[in-house]
Amino acid sequence: MSKIILTGDRPTGRLHVGHYAGSLRGRVALQNSGIYDKIFIMIADAQALTDNAEQPEKVRQNIIEVALDYLSCGLDPEKSTLLIQSQIPELCELSFYYMNLVTVSRLQRNPTVKSEIQMRNFEASIPVGFFTYPISQAADITAFKATTVPVGEDQLPMLEQTKEIVRKFNSIYGDTLVEPEVLLPDNKACLRLPGIDGKAKMSKSLNNCIYLSDTEEEVRKKVMSMFTDPNHLQVSDPGQVEGNPVFIYLDAYCKDEMFAEYLPDYANLEELKAHYTKGGLGDVKVKKFLNNVLQEVLSPIRLKRKEWEKDIPAVYEILRRGSLEAREVASQTLSDVKNSMKINYFDDQALIAKQAEKYAQ
Repeated sequence: MSKIILTGDRPTGRLHVGHYAGSLRGRVALQNSGIYDKIFIMIADAQALTDNAEQPEKVRQNIIEVALDYLSCGLDPEKSTLLIQSQIPELCELSFYYMNLVTVSRLQRNPTVKSEIQMRNFEASIPVGFFTYPISQAADITAFKATTVPVGEDQLPMLEQTKEIVRKFNSIYGDTLVEPEVLLPDNKACLRLPGIDGKAKMSKSLNNCIYLSDTEEEVRKKVMSMFTDPNHLQVSDPGQVEGNPVFIYLDAYCKDEMFAEYLPDYANLEELKAHYTKGGLGDVKVKKFLNNVLQEVLSPIRLKRKEWEKDIPAVYEILRRGSLEAREVASQTLSDVKNSMKINYFDDQALIAKQAEKYAQ
């Protein structure tokens, strides 16, 4: 069996360093590993519309932002298929058939759905499209016969629901769909970076993100304003490393070799943490080091993005070609599903001949 990956993002705005640490960096590594036969990377605009139905222009504008970030981070359209979800209508039809295999109570028990509904304050006014997101995601994954889906731990309930749908479909209609495996990040620090204000999650609305496309000066200002240990008031005070955003970012991005260039007083991050915990190390010094670390990571990404920004039509052409290629695969899966469900009436010549014989008697 071919090894196939499906992953992607909702186009809610420019991507930030949390996206890069949690998924984008890993996608580039998977793309270049040579292990996988096919990698589909989806810009999930149809899903973004489930809670932005009245703001279609916002979603529309964010498509290019996400695509530019993808390309600037090193996703290669020659190695990965970049596609737009709404341009694959087969996904809607698959979702419709899968809805018959899932109960309302099962969707209500999905922890990810529950937390997302609470976060958006939907309460009783839940858009149906948003509520059925796990079913839509199952359609996305199975349409491309994905064998592997890279996700964070918070998305595990969604993948479990996909597996349930696959198993139920195959048990009723015969072995048709591929059951995917989950691929978790191997670096726990990369699972989710907090906002620069110490909030649990980066959010555009909270203005607590460092974007991949931020200028050098914007990054520096944001890093120097970052929340740290509120009890670390003086340099001499012992500091708390756990839960400290500055050190969480260093966990995600810092490499030992960076110390020789930017902070030669220490050999590695463990030595820096030990000094901070003991006391005698100021936040400003640590933040300056983090700024240098992030600038080294983001500088090539910024440069590549500026090159792609010079040829926006080429970016849209990449998305168009990728969507067409993806649609061919999804179309074949839909055909297989309809054959298994015995709703392929016009393609089933045996059925037509049998009915003709029946009524000829």
